[in-house]
Amino acid sequence: MPPTGAPSKVIDARRRIDFSKELAAKGWYHSFELPDGTFIDGFMTVAQQKRRYAQFPIPDDLTGKRLVDIGAWDGWFSFEAERHGAMVTAIDCVELPSFLDIHARLDSKVDYRIMDFYELPDAGLGKFDIVFYLGVLYHVRHPLLSLEIVCAMTRDIAIVDSFVTDPEDWQEHTGDIPTMEFYELDELGNQFGNWVGPTVQCLLAMCRAAGFARVEFLGTGDHHAVVACYRKWEALPTELASDSPEILTIENARNGINFSTRKSEEYISCVFRASRAVNAEMLRLEVDDFGAAALFVTAENDTWRATFRLPPGLDSGWHTARMRFHDTAFGREFRIAVDVPLKVETIVLKEVYDGVAWTKGEVKVAERGFLSCWAAGLPENADRANVRASLGNRRLEVDYVGEPNAEGYRQINVVVPADTAKGDGGFQIRCAGVSSNSLTLAVR
Repeated sequence: MPPTGAPSKVIDARRRIDFSKELAAKGWYHSFELPDGTFIDGFMTVAQQKRRYAQFPIPDDLTGKRLVDIGAWDGWFSFEAERHGAMVTAIDCVELPSFLDIHARLDSKVDYRIMDFYELPDAGLGKFDIVFYLGVLYHVRHPLLSLEIVCAMTRDIAIVDSFVTDPEDWQEHTGDIPTMEFYELDELGNQFGNWVGPTVQCLLAMCRAAGFARVEFLGTGDHHAVVACYRKWEALPTELASDSPEILTIENARNGINFSTRKSEEYISCVFRASRAVNAEMLRLEVDDFGAAALFVTAENDTWRATFRLPPGLDSGWHTARMRFHDTAFGREFRIAVDVPLKVETIVLKEVYDGVAWTKGEVKVAERGFLSCWAAGLPENADRANVRASLGNRRLEVDYVGEPNAEGYRQINVVVPADTAKGDGGFQIRCAGVSSNSLTLAVR
């Protein structure tokens, strides 16, 4: 049963957002002025379409730019971008005769693809400098996931246009928790398949949560809001401050340098020193060219630790991660591995020492002990999360994995708990299912 009382007024208001009769009468959603003088009168006027396009912070000359228009419908925005020089791919879930008609009349080179939205990640289309995601978000069942897919496809900027519930008065509740209405049936516009109605603040928040470095509100109108979503940070200021952050480490927040795009949540942790107070808005992390906004930053003794989402859309392989303040140059760079498999054939364990006294073949344990060993054969992406250490049947915590020395051996530091049994035991290193030779270690 539909809700009663005050909420029904909201439902009545949503149902009145219904342009199906006008659209049916026109037959076209987009209007067109064609070079031969033909005019097609669609539901949206040419003036409306030009005003919307003019909002987009994209170059007038799009020569050399790859652009995808997701949910192209009759295709006005696809063909307009092509007119400005872009190499355009248009996506829709059904093939529309109206799009094909205009495509033929314009002798267009737009690449028209018919596929479901959720097929995009596996479609092999690559990345695009510019993504149009206009009037689609509220039609998808999984809006945040869809924005993550859009982000992963975007190299520079995505323009997101969506129905919103508060286009006129959104600024009156900017401090509230963002909300989104859910439409089970045909509550929005009497149309089944309209799934959600975010507030303007919710739309902005979802675009940020999807992984865009920065999000810019462009305007509202006709029950819609338009947002520019950038993958990159703004340009460096002309005059830079001199106190760049002293970066100590950039790694997976769990530990180590490996990240997996198959995980729904992967976070980057950056530990650094700074000569001034720090807040999240000051931080500019980049992985290659893709920016990531800080989720939070906390002080830890004489250092700071900031947490970021792994930018969507990274290819498999090694990537460079770096961070700066909004007004400084970047600090030290670090390499991280994304979807890099562990490949190990043989691990050779050379020596093991007490990590404090540097006595060979033994470790002294009080409250806890430390040992250091050297192993060859570990893969380049070996780290604290995938290198295992054991003494007899006891697993030990790996605290550090260093870079290979001239002979290919890597230093591994291990924590030995205070309750470790005293006496001799066999010490081994293991990675990717391959175990090293065993060395005798005396626990004192």
